[in-house]
Amino acid sequence: MFVYYDKTKQMKPIKIWLQNEIEENVLEQAVDLAQLPFVFKWVSLMPDCHYGYGMPIGGVMAAKGVIVPNAVGMDIGCGMSYVQTDLKFADLQHVEHDRQPLMKLIVNQVMRDVPVGFNLHKKPQPSKVIDQAMIDMAGDESLPDSQALLENAYYQIGTLGGGNHFIEFQQDQEGYLGIMLHSGSRNLGAKICHHFNDVAKKLNAQWYSQVPAKNQLPFLPTATPEGQAYLRWMTIALDYAYENREQMLEKSMSILSQFVAKYLGQEITYSMRVNCHHNYAALEHHYGENVWVHRKGATRAREGELGIIPGAMGSHSYIVTGLGNPESFHSSSHGAGRVYSRTKAREAISVESVIVDLKQQEVVLGKVKKEDVAEESRFAYKNIDEVMKNQEALVVPIKKLKTVGVIKG
Repeated sequence: MFVYYDKTKQMKPIKIWLQNEIEENVLEQAVDLAQLPFVFKWVSLMPDCHYGYGMPIGGVMAAKGVIVPNAVGMDIGCGMSYVQTDLKFADLQHVEHDRQPLMKLIVNQVMRDVPVGFNLHKKPQPSKVIDQAMIDMAGDESLPDSQALLENAYYQIGTLGGGNHFIEFQQDQEGYLGIMLHSGSRNLGAKICHHFNDVAKKLNAQWYSQVPAKNQLPFLPTATPEGQAYLRWMTIALDYAYENREQMLEKSMSILSQFVAKYLGQEITYSMRVNCHHNYAALEHHYGENVWVHRKGATRAREGELGIIPGAMGSHSYIVTGLGNPESFHSSSHGAGRVYSRTKAREAISVESVIVDLKQQEVVLGKVKKEDVAEESRFAYKNIDEVMKNQEALVVPIKKLKTVGVIKG
């Protein structure tokens, strides 16, 4: 970790969990962040940090008395879930049916049962979170067309989305199979962020705020009606994202169990279940103060807390326990972090090279459209093992996992 502090450019220091180097555009964004008058202590950048909208992804900012919608991000509650099995991957690795490997059959079934990309369920699905929100937010006018938005959420619960969202079957170093999943709050979170970011822009202009508009970081004091409204809706989106991952994980577990019972005659026991956000803000106590800790692409890592840090498709992922490092506001990276933007990845990496790489590693790929597969290849991301080395003071790895099957939007 090193500290960047140019007192001519920024009000607060930036603590960076890298080896004395950082991309220029990411540093510029962090400097803008460190100029905000409400930043508490310093800005923290995790080792997977890369350029984002308004705030670097992999950034952590604690703020006193304000909430910044773009420092949470569009996909409110985006995060990870994981569950461990007692099944050895080798037990099913070479099992086939109709010349199809068993893992391929499992991946295909998940793709049939879990809508990916822009696809939704054809019928509304059960959601306790939306049921409660329909009651609690009835008559609420702080978010336009909120009832229609909530109705639509019934069709999106238990859907994966696209981009870097995934469902993976992974093998640990002892050969045991696990399921890892990455997804968020779908359209619900995006609409909440977009609306309240616009509200913050208008209010900041009325208040003659000193926060530059170019920074794309308008804020809402949490004591205002608008700030309170955002917090209510953010909480709903967080709970919805958590429930969304739970439903997909349950579906994936059920499919795995059914295929293993049918073709191997075995029952699976599941353990070490984890579900955590990495796009959110929470009121926490740090350095004697209650502050709103914004984590945009960062995982909470309190002492002894289980966390999930995925690598890119076809590389390694980690289950970790936090060390509760106060300088990172008890945070760690949320993944490997991009090296190439999506556009540059498609330019620099061929579809064929990605498919060949996955085949050489015996990774089963479940993806309908393969034209954009380079965007999420391991070549488009930082080396996850280097990222982990840079955060040895933040987390301790307890499980290293390797992709054996992956479903992408």
